[in-house]
Order: sequence, then structure tokens, then C-alpha cells
Amino acid sequence: MIRMLLRVLGDDYARAMRRTVALMTVTAVVEGLSYALLVPVLAALLGDDPARAVPWLAGFGGAVAVYAVLRYFSDLSGMRVGTTMLRGMYYRLGEHLARLPIGWYDTGRVGEVSIMASRGLLQAMGVSAHLLAPFVSACVTPLTIVVVMTAFNWQLGLAALVAAPIVAAIQAWTARSMAATDHERHTRDKEATGRVIEFLQAQPVLRAGGRTGERFDLLDDSLREVQRASRRTVLTVLPGAVGLTLTVQAIFTALLVLGAYLVIGGSIGAAEILTILVLAARCADPLLSLSDIGGKLRGARSELDRLDTVLRTEPLPEPAEPLLPAGHDITFESVTFQHAGRTVIDDVTLSLPEGQRLAVVGPSGAGKSTLLQLLARFYDVGSGSVRVGGADVRSMNTEELMRRIAIVFQNVYLFDGTIEENVRLGRPDATDAEVRAAASAARLDEVVERLPGGWSANVGEGGALLSGGERQRVSIARALLKDAPIVLLDEVTSALDPVNEAAVHEGIERLMAGRTVVMVAHRLRTVQRADHIVFLDQGRLVEQGTHDELLRRGGRYADFWSIAMAPVASE
Repeated sequence: MIRMLLRVLGDDYARAMRRTVALMTVTAVVEGLSYALLVPVLAALLGDDPARAVPWLAGFGGAVAVYAVLRYFSDLSGMRVGTTMLRGMYYRLGEHLARLPIGWYDTGRVGEVSIMASRGLLQAMGVSAHLLAPFVSACVTPLTIVVVMTAFNWQLGLAALVAAPIVAAIQAWTARSMAATDHERHTRDKEATGRVIEFLQAQPVLRAGGRTGERFDLLDDSLREVQRASRRTVLTVLPGAVGLTLTVQAIFTALLVLGAYLVIGGSIGAAEILTILVLAARCADPLLSLSDIGGKLRGARSELDRLDTVLRTEPLPEPAEPLLPAGHDITFESVTFQHAGRTVIDDVTLSLPEGQRLAVVGPSGAGKSTLLQLLARFYDVGSGSVRVGGADVRSMNTEELMRRIAIVFQNVYLFDGTIEENVRLGRPDATDAEVRAAASAARLDEVVERLPGGWSANVGEGGALLSGGERQRVSIARALLKDAPIVLLDEVTSALDPVNEAAVHEGIERLMAGRTVVMVAHRLRTVQRADHIVFLDQGRLVEQGTHDELLRRGGRYADFWSIAMAPVASE
């Protein structure tokens, strides 16, 4: 457990953690030794001369005082190490997540990381603050007491020592049994969380269908699975907890019987056996607490395993000697890319000169957005290469590549802050005049003027307080402010009303002016002015050429164009 914790934390915290564990171990040993002083105290009190107990009582008081001081400092050290590690772990996790490829963040992983960064990280890092000291005490203090018992009477000490391997075996068996149920419980909890969110998001649909009084079957099923998993967890833990209790009680009973036999045989006095049995009884409490502590440690270990899995995920490799592109032309050379066992891009070769516009069209699932993601290096290609200015994007520094690319997605995410703060993400050091100019070019100033608070208006989490068209204008203003030489547009107008579509188109035209542009669009009227058009189907490049050339060929693009224009013609 400690090795796993140190591996996850890294070398920066290893020394502090080892010091804390050493201090907790010394504290537990002193606790056991302080209890050992009860043997001569009770022996003197029950003997012929009770006054002989006074120095032993003084020694016992001193030992308890030393233990109290050590316990204070060990607990304080555990809390400090725990809070420092928690803060450091948040930084380390955040830095690592920022280096992982964007393609790694699918829906399931985003939910898992959200749980990990909140409850999971607190549980894992709380080990040193809340669980480590009780666990060390539960293991070391009884062993110290057993050593003391052995010093007083080897038969009783040896009998007590028999409990150690049995307790260890029970704990190991319980841990193995719990591994599968812990994983299942985590999976069911994650599914239930997703169903709760789904239930909340589905309220408009449920109410529109008049089903507000009905239960949500998917959520009910998920919660029942959580209940079943919890029941299985309890049933799995129960044999270990009962077995541990029976073992401790059986060993104590055996010590009692053996002690009585030794007293009757005259090998030891009644006072001595009584004090040793008091020590044995003191061993029972920490041993019995191992069941509860062990369960909490197993939960923390599961979180550490998941955290370790994320931290071991390799980011996209950075070149040792990064190259700089000699321009901003774009080339795809025999690019093939697979994802989730499916070929998404299949042997695509195309080129786009600097300053020109490339439109990518095709049916849903053809790989259009993936082509943009490969260019932005959200993923690395399986074979072939993607080049910007003659340089393979894999040979470029990621920050340098991102500096040269502005991306406008269909689904815009805005941070919970003001409009101005969200626009400035494009270039944080921009002047107020530059921010206002970018907003005006994106026709965002119209939105700002009608919002209470103007530039200081809060957009809400994810931009929830703005409409889709308004969020898109913020995104375009952000891209304009960045002033990157390459622009990637991914279905930016597919879900907008006519008014917002016209405004966004005007901003897009200004954004594309003089830049190398790759755009993905379903609305084919938006791609007529592209210098080059490629048609993708099932990841393969089926056709390419200008708008007029493709219409004259009468191929797939012409069919798509006819279908797209049919509603217009009928009007």
C-alpha cells in the first residue's frame, strides 16, 4: 500500500512519507512498551509489598507522557503530509491531464476523472492523514506487546504469536475477495451517477411526453444494481470480519487456558498471569479494528490503482529536437488511423497550399472531424504523416503547433466567467482595443450590448446563460483574437437559426481571410467558395476538386448537392 502510494506521488514526497511512517512506528512501539509497564505495576500491587509499585507507576506515567507527545507529532505529521500530498497531487494530476491527447477524453473517461478528482483523490490522499496511524498502531502495538509477553513467559508469548500469521492470512484472503466486488461496486456507482445525470437532462423530453409521474426505468435498474453490488460487498466482507473476531477470541481463550495451567503447575504466579492476560486483552482491540481499517484501506487502494492507471497513461511523445514549419501549407500523406478497432481514416492523401481553403464533406461517420483532429494532433496517425509547412506535426512542439492553429468547434464550451475573460483565452495578453476589435469582427458586440452587465456579464458554466449562436460568436471572437495562420472549422453553423447563422458566417469570413483553412460542413452551400473540396466516405477519399468540377463529374458530391438543394428548389 505504501509502495503504491509513493509510486503514485513520485519522489518529491517519498522522504516526508517515510519519516511519517517511521514516527508512527516508533509511536506504536512506545505505546506497546507503556502497556508492558503495567506488568510490574500490577505484580507489585497484587504482591506482598504494594509500595513497590510507586516507581513503576512513575515509569508508566512517564511512558504515557512520551507516547502522548509522540502521538501528537505523528498525527500532526500525517495531517501535514496528507494535505501537502493532496495539494501536490492535484497539481500533478492536472499537469498530466493537460499533456494527454485530446482524443483520450471520451465521455466515460471524463466522468471517471471527475469522480477521481473529487471523491477519489480525497479518499486516496486521506490515507496518511486518517488511516495510516491507526493501521500502523493496529499492527505494531500488538507485536510489541507480544514481544514483552515473551520476555515474561515464553510459552504465553509463543501462544500469542500464533495469532499473527492467522490474522495476516485472513486479511489477505479478505483483500483478494474484495478486489472483484470493489471493482464491480465502482462500476455500478459510475453507471448510477451517469443515469442520474441522464434523468436530469431528460426532464424536458419526459415532461413533453407526459411522463413526469412515471419512474425512470434505466435509473431504477441502475440503482438496483448498486444495491446488489453493495449487498455482495457486505457478504464478502462478513466472513473475514467474523473470522478475525473468532481468531482473536480463540487466541485469548487459549492464553487464558494456558495461563491457568501454568498457574496450577506453579510455573508462574497468579499476579503475573493476571497482568499478562491484561496485556493480551489490550492486543485484542487494535487487532479487531484491523477489519474496519482494512476495508477503508482497500477502498483507498482501489482509488490509488485508478489514479496510477491515469498517471501511467503516456502522453503523445514530444520531439527531442522540435522542428519549425516553413510556412503553413498542409499535407496528408497516405494517412491511416484506427480508433476502437475501426479504421476511421484509410490511406488519405491530399494537400492544401498556404492561404487556401479546403472543405471536407461526406456522410456522418465518414471521418471528417477526425481529419481535423489529426491535423491538430489530438491523435497520432497509425501510418503516413500529417505535415504543416513541410514539418510532420509529430516533430513539432505541441505548444508551437497549437500556437499556429485556431479551432472553432460546433459545440462550444465556455468557462464560467465573463464574456471578456472567455474571449481573452485566445490571447491573454491582448489589449482592450484588440479584444473589442475581435468581438466586433465576430459581431459579438451586438450580444454584449443587449446583455445586463455588458462585457462583465457572466456566461455560466459551459456558457449555459448564452444561446448556441451567442456562444459560437464568442468562440469566433476568441479565434480572431488568437490570429493564428491556420483555421479549423468543424460544423460551426449546423445548429444555428438563420439570424445567428448569418452573423456567424460574417465572422467566419473575416476569420478565414488570408489564412489556411480546413472546414467540415454538412450544409454544402457553405463550401462553394472553397478552393478545394474533398469527399470522404468510410474514411476513404472518394472525390476531390473544386465545386464546379465535382458537379460536372456527377459523382457522390453532385448527389449530395442535389439532395441539399432540393428543399430550396421546391420552395
